[in-house]
Amino acid sequence: MERKMVVAQQECPARRVPDGTPVTIPRDSFVSITQALGGNYTVVFQGQMLRVDGTDAANLGLKPETLSFPPPTDDQIHESQVWEALGTVFDPEIPVDLVNLGLIYKVDIDQASKTVNIDMTLTAPGCGMGPVLVGDVEYRVRKVPNVQKVNVELVFDPPWSRDMMSEEAQLETGMFF
Repeated sequence: MERKMVVAQQECPARRVPDGTPVTIPRDSFVSITQALGGNYTVVFQGQMLRVDGTDAANLGLKPETLSFPPPTDDQIHESQVWEALGTVFDPEIPVDLVNLGLIYKVDIDQASKTVNIDMTLTAPGCGMGPVLVGDVEYRVRKVPNVQKVNVELVFDPPWSRDMMSEEAQLETGMFF
């Protein structure tokens, strides 16, 4: 993507790269978009690199990523909707979602506390984008009806390997051997 300047149409939530600290981009601020991948945007604002979730893109005057679910018919968290939300989170460097990359190891739902617990890994233990990816997962899964809390734990056992990727992801990335 060619670098593009936009003006924030309204306050826009973002997370600082790579530590994931929440930041608010004020309305009428100039923002430089450096990358658009998987519906999310990497931007530069006041010298800081930030990640803007695609569901908040309209705040920057961009087409938003839509993540919507039918109105709940009960007070339960539906696991299929959690997986659907997870499938909208993309690796910042590889244009493949975390589910198809094989980075989501476990989803556990505690209906009593309305909490979703997720074990996930990274393609490499030293990946500097870990906090941002964790933030992306928390942000998107909180959009699932009836979810009140999301806990994400980064685990590295077993270590990730390309064999954990779906066949589609292996084909997309050229890693199908």
